Amino acid sequence: MLRLPTIRAQFPDLAEAAARDQMSYRGFLAELLMAECDDRARRRSERRIKAAAFPREKSLRGFDFEANPHIDPAVIHTLATCDWGKKRDCLSA
Repeated sequence: MLRLPTIRAQFPDLAEAAARDQMSYRGFLAELLMAECDDRARRRSERRIKAAAFPREKSLRGFDFEANPHIDPAVIHTLATCDWGKKRDCLSA
């Protein structure tokens, strides 16, 4: 009824790890719920990318910075964290 596929799939492994590490019930429940939330976020992202119907997959991980030496990898990776948006900073050249 709750549709918790990740909890159902990972329960045996996480339960064994919790017993081995002598984890509290609260800690074990937190691990289960975090695994479910993480998996939901991953699947949501995959669905959105698929729905966007991009012609091919591209990411910063696959970007060739050597092809254009004028692009500073540190700046791009800093911008990719989106901290500037969270701080409400403006981007300027």
